[in-house]
Amino acid sequence: MKFRSLAFAVAVLPIAAAGGDQDWAMNATVIEACSCPMFCQCYFNAEPASHQGGMRYCRANNAYRVNTGHYGATNLEGVKFWMAGDLGSDFSKGEVNWAVVYIDKAATAEQKAGIEAILPHLFPVKWKSFKTATASIDTWEFDKDHAVAKLDGGKMGEVRLKSNAGTNDAAQPTVIQNLKYWGAPRNTGFVLMPNEVEAYRVGPKAFEFKGTNGFMLTIDIKSSDMAPQASM
Repeated sequence: MKFRSLAFAVAVLPIAAAGGDQDWAMNATVIEACSCPMFCQCYFNAEPASHQGGMRYCRANNAYRVNTGHYGATNLEGVKFWMAGDLGSDFSKGEVNWAVVYIDKAATAEQKAGIEAILPHLFPVKWKSFKTATASIDTWEFDKDHAVAKLDGGKMGEVRLKSNAGTNDAAQPTVIQNLKYWGAPRNTGFVLMPNEVEAYRVGPKAFEFKGTNGFMLTIDIKSSDMAPQASM
């Protein structure tokens, strides 16, 4: 069976429940960029864009800030986390390549545990490699024209977005509505903002792109959205 797109693959790959019976919820905004041209074709196809030499990949940096949320009694408001990774060349079988999620070092141990429990629901795909770590997300800010996020002052990662110039009304952003984002059942629409740079500067998988896909998005997901898992 062929998956038509990453969004479709996510929809048909339920995961084992994470976090037991804890009640949780998260509303978060992401500053996101990837190596695909505007707009990332992964949302509509089973493979990423082709790059120099015919290689296909989607190498991305996603910087999140929780607007409101909780995990059990733990308040998650204000917690930041960052996912750097690559979806790989073909996710038609529902498997993607690698990701590292950095949770801001300002988060408490309880907040870190809550984010880690929610992550499998937000990203319900099969990863060849998926790791979590702690780092400083010391810049996360935006206005109507720009958005900036930095991991360890930009030494580890950086995303800079600018407003889309191709609008009918310069006072309004370009927004894609009614498009699913990973496992989140609700979002406010993809505000298109091409990147000035998106870079992951850690280790042998480091990458950097300029002028490719970027957007901002606010998502909403909670434990009551999750379908009960069938008995094994």
